[in-house]
Amino acid sequence: MAESSRILQTALLPSFSSHYKPQKQKLSLSSQTWFRHKQLVHCSVSTSDTTKSTGTQSIPWGCDIDSLENASAMQKWLSNSGLPPQKMAIQKVEVGERGLVALKNIRKGEKLLFVPPSLVINADSEWSCPEAGQVLKQYSVPDWPLLATYLISEASFKESSRWSNYISALPRQPYSLLYWTHTELDRYLEASQIRERAIERVTDVVGTYEDLRLRIFSKYPHLFPEKVFNLETFRWSFGILFSRLVRLPSLDGRVALVPWADMLNHSCEVETFLDYDQSSQGVVFTTDRPYQPGEQVFISYGKKSNGELLLSYGFVPNEGTNPNDSAELSLSLRKSDKCYKEKLEVLRKHGLSVPQCFPLQVTGWPLELMAYAYLVVSPPNMKRHFEEMAAAASNKSTSKKDLRYLEIEEEALQFILESCESSISKYSKFLQASGSMDLDVTSPKQLNRRLFLKQLAVDLCTSERRILFRAQYILRRQLRDIRSGELKALRIFDGFRNLFK
Repeated sequence: MAESSRILQTALLPSFSSHYKPQKQKLSLSSQTWFRHKQLVHCSVSTSDTTKSTGTQSIPWGCDIDSLENASAMQKWLSNSGLPPQKMAIQKVEVGERGLVALKNIRKGEKLLFVPPSLVINADSEWSCPEAGQVLKQYSVPDWPLLATYLISEASFKESSRWSNYISALPRQPYSLLYWTHTELDRYLEASQIRERAIERVTDVVGTYEDLRLRIFSKYPHLFPEKVFNLETFRWSFGILFSRLVRLPSLDGRVALVPWADMLNHSCEVETFLDYDQSSQGVVFTTDRPYQPGEQVFISYGKKSNGELLLSYGFVPNEGTNPNDSAELSLSLRKSDKCYKEKLEVLRKHGLSVPQCFPLQVTGWPLELMAYAYLVVSPPNMKRHFEEMAAAASNKSTSKKDLRYLEIEEEALQFILESCESSISKYSKFLQASGSMDLDVTSPKQLNRRLFLKQLAVDLCTSERRILFRAQYILRRQLRDIRSGELKALRIFDGFRNLFK
């Protein structure tokens, strides 16, 4: 699996990246809309589970996620197809079911892999059914849904496809929240904002499939038969793309599947990522540390939070090991606010919603969160500032990067603190109840699955609550400092006043 990646400015306030850009938690699988038309079919996730299956029984290709037999066959095929001799081999590993392990000493700064372009799947790859590819390109289908359809099409050709060995080594059911039922999302992720993002991701995948089906597949059933191109196969193909698609910066950010390279697992301690190397004419990565024979070799999937890693890749790093971890805090206007309509209008004008989520890290939170809090607590006599507060909250303000309103700062911090405490209570409630959640399951298979999902959820919620606890501590300290400062100033004022009595 691989994916290449990516202040409060006074001494009183914690620091955080100023590059945060708040946005609605909407999955964007392409920088463009899916198709060049105005209307898009969106299908919501049902509140009841659409299937009793805990797996993807209808997927006739792929393998068990820990299969070495299929992976070894893929490695042999890649070598016969032009992959140069490697210093790594696929083995069962402790971190991830399968991974690439060093066969020889590997130096820091060494370039590895050299996967040639001929062994990379991208939007220009040749189709086993050229007519199907031509139809999708006639409809200007973007790269993500194009590659998802391509993967299914090639899988359906089995041994006739040049990618059959690669597809056979792909997991039959990728680790992804796409495979959690709505009930499981509600049950295990009720405290985390990742639940909403998972539901939206499922909704987008379902909506994309329905749009393809209505707009294209139904018109060309001889090219896209429903027994092959259906919701289950699209759930599989998008699961593969979410967990394995790589963006190559040196090829203008083009996305691609890179067989062999996508067997590399993620480590929060490394920063190296995949890219195309012009000199060697292949996809490579440069190691940022040495490896001894037998050690697993890692890359970075990007600077992602634990929730984002669970969302796409189906795992949660150990608590405290991810320096990029964050917890999303939801803030909202108060409907009892006398200026509710005016504030709502300026938020919408700047692309913000009610509620709006902002990331918290152990080190602090973004300026945008504080600007949003200022807007929430600002009284009617500050209407003239509503516009600049909303602009700062959306990261669109160009003039006031150090936006600060001392007269309402204490109230804004108190509002953030109350939002943190409300969120913490949800996490604590879930974690306290998690011990007895699975007692109603009688099937051993179901029990194993639910225990696995529950453990992922417990790990995620524990790490996110930890960040909220830290933010709570910082907020209380800031409020104490402000109040003690005000008290000190009041005492000084009283002292001066007494002098002139």
